[in-house]
This record gives sequence, structure tokens and C-alpha cells, in this order.
Amino acid sequence: MPLKVLSVASEAVPLVKTGGLADVAGALPAALAPHGVEMTTLLPGYPAVMQVLKRARAVHVWDSLLGTPARLLAGKLDGTHPLLVLDAPALFAREGSPYTAPDGRDWADNWHRFAALGRAAADLAGGIMVKGGKPQRFDLLHAHDWQAAMAAAYLRFAPYGGEGPVPSVMTIHNMAFQGWFGAEVFAQLGLPSRAWTMDGVEYHGGLGMLKAGLACADAVTTVSPTYAREIRSAAFGMGLEGLIAARGHAVSGILNGIDTALWNPAQDEALAAPYTHRTLEKRVANKRALEAEFGLDEAEGPLFVAVSRLTWQKGVDVLPEVLDHLAGIGARLALLGSGDAGIEQELLKGAARHPGRIGVRIGYDEGLSHRMMGGGDAILIPSRFEPCGLTQLYGLAYGCLPVVVRTGGLADTVIDANPAALAVGCATGVQFDGVNYDSLAAVLTRTVDLFHQGEVWQRIQKNGMKSDFSWARSGKAYADLYRSLLA
Repeated sequence: MPLKVLSVASEAVPLVKTGGLADVAGALPAALAPHGVEMTTLLPGYPAVMQVLKRARAVHVWDSLLGTPARLLAGKLDGTHPLLVLDAPALFAREGSPYTAPDGRDWADNWHRFAALGRAAADLAGGIMVKGGKPQRFDLLHAHDWQAAMAAAYLRFAPYGGEGPVPSVMTIHNMAFQGWFGAEVFAQLGLPSRAWTMDGVEYHGGLGMLKAGLACADAVTTVSPTYAREIRSAAFGMGLEGLIAARGHAVSGILNGIDTALWNPAQDEALAAPYTHRTLEKRVANKRALEAEFGLDEAEGPLFVAVSRLTWQKGVDVLPEVLDHLAGIGARLALLGSGDAGIEQELLKGAARHPGRIGVRIGYDEGLSHRMMGGGDAILIPSRFEPCGLTQLYGLAYGCLPVVVRTGGLADTVIDANPAALAVGCATGVQFDGVNYDSLAAVLTRTVDLFHQGEVWQRIQKNGMKSDFSWARSGKAYADLYRSLLA
């Protein structure tokens, strides 16, 4: 019999996505299937999700789920894997992103919306009756980030029917987002008073959703081994480093993978010229097409690309400072992203100073991101912290050399082109330390020098393209973790 796991997340591709969490939640069911795990995904009933489930059947009804009528709908994720959707119109049937209103501010009732998701997940894991009179059964619950973290708290303090809770796993995709709310909401959560403790859901005098999941789950994972170590320190733990350290060996890191069918330069229809590591010469056509798309001059120097949220975490606030240096050493840059308005304006000013050398596109375009991987020579990722990161993995797959800070998953997935690595032929990119003008300018210069060593550059490209960052190993690691909790 397969192991039955309920995965609870606030987003999952292909239905709804704001970041890497959606990629992981969408990929896990297929990654786990070869390892004897049947994963069912529970998502909120946002308008985009409900649009896909027009004919879905209701399998359970709550007259009052934390005070709100709700239904549970059954369908398929990506047409293959079991999907359950929490249809609660008062909580999820609204315009805007999953977390913010059209004016950009957080929904004031986010505590209610995602506590209800956690309560529904705990009910499911505990065996609520579904249509046909049969209880829904799961062997284990897997919660992702603060939006799903209350599921672990409900399992511990208020399991459905009072039965002993099933084991739970809590995955941190980004410790910076924690879901903190005022103490006044606790009375509306349906939790016993004993949950309001330092070992429960209380955090700095309020409700800490991520903290609750970290304290209550049987195991805690992050999305890279290095990030699992980093969050034990004040620099990366965001105030929760003490709790992480106290959980000891219950905390581990499992690298994310990528969808190697979707991100495959040999079959990518977004590219002007598909290619493999054996036909790297075909990348030139993609480079010329990308230059034209961004209005950049054709030149002998490298074309850097950047696909990023424009935020302090991503380190792109330093990027405008080095654009003059980048253009001065014979390089060019094509950037796609959106975020902080101030950063956007500074980048646009840099592009205006260097027409034909710097191109900036504000926004996001999935097809364009593929074309940037296929046409760029190197992808610049100066993140101050990066739990795992997927962009560098896409770069590796496409022979677009990652230039990354030595942190989190970036450190775990990119082998620096230092003299030792070059000597044995295992380098896959370039690493550097410190997100500041001096370090960024130095690594740009170093990368330009490497680019002009043609055979060395091609060897690094091929190494990256031949690396295995599929979900195969990560899927097995999750399956092994699940079974260890059930042993």
C-alpha cells in the first residue's frame, strides 16, 4: 500500500504561483510517486483555482469552519495527482494576490484565512467523513510555510475527534515570512488555552503561525542543507534561531529540484534555437534574439541576465551601483523583475545611461525568463540569503553560468570556478562573498575574464548542463523522512 500524505500549501503550480513555494508544492506529488508515496495537495479556493474546478464535486461540508461556511472539493493537480480545494468564498473569493489586496497591503484577515486552511487540513488528516460515508485517511501531513503551519498546531492541540495526531512535517521555504498576528485573534482559533504558551502558538505576545508549525511539527525541513545550518544563527534565523537550535536533529535540509521536462533547452519551444551540451554553438542564435528583444548591441563581451524579485533580500539594491562598472568592462545586462519601486527606478536610470548595454524590463514573463536562460551567458544572483533558489538551477540546465553569493542553496548547488575546481574540471559557476559594491564589481570582472577563456568557459557550461537537479534524489529524501516518522 502506498504511503498517503496530505500536502498543505497556499499555492502550487500550475494553478496559482507567486514564488518558488508553488513550484515545489506542484512538483512534489510526481517526485514522490516513484517512492511509494501518494500525495494529495490541499489548496485554498482562490478564484483562479475555482475557475479550473468548475465541475469538481464537493466531498465534505463545514457549516462553520472557524465561523465560516466551507466546502471541500476534489479534483486533480495537473490532471494527474489528487487535489483537494478548500472552497470558503468569504475567505478566498476575492481579487488580488493570494496574500495582498489590489492596493498591495496584506489582507487584514490573513490570520483567519490561513488558520482555516490549517484547521481543514488537520480535520482531513484526522479522518473527517467524506461523501459516501467513508473517513478520509492520511498517514502524514506536510505543511509548507506560515500559511499552512497552523495545521501542525491543530494536530497537536486540537486533533479532529480527539484522536492521537498523525505525524507532521513543516517545511520552511523562507524564514523571513512568519505570519505574526495580534493576541486578540487567539480566542477565534478554536484552540485550547494550553496552546497559548512558548511551546505552542504564542510568539512575542501574539500569534506566530510559522513559529507554531516549527514548535509543533514532528520534523522540520528547509529547502537546502546550508540554509538548515544558517537558520540556527541570528543572521538568518529571523528571531527563531533559538527554536531551530532547540529542535536539534529534527531540523534538516533537502534541496529543491526543478521540472526537467519544463526546463529543458533541448525541447524548449520558447527558444529561437533549442540545443544540448553537445550543440552549444546553437546558443548564439538565442543570444542574438535576446539582444534584439532588449534592444542591446551585439558585442564580444558576455551578456549577463537577471530574473528576480527586486527586493533587499535579492541583493539587487546594490546592482544599480555597479552598472557603470559592468558596462565599462565590456559586459551587458538584460534584467527582468519587479518589486521595490525605488530599485526599479534606479535600474531604469542605469539603462538610460547605457543604451544598448543595459536593458531592463519591469514585470514578469515566463516565456521571456526561458529565453533569458537560453540566450544569456551568465545569470547574476546576488541574494543576501537564499533558502534554496531555483533560478541558478535553471541557469545550470541552460548553460547560463550562475554567478551567486555563497549562501543557502546557492552554495549547495554551484561549484565555484576556483583554481582547484578548474584543475579537476568540476566547476559549474562562480561564487562570491558579501553583497556590496566591491564584491559585486570584483565578481563581474572575474566572470568577464573567465568568459574570454573560451574553452574553459565551455567546460563550465557543459558541467552545469550535465548536473542532475531533477526531483529524483529529493523525492527519495522526503519519502525516507516520512517513513522514519512512521517507524
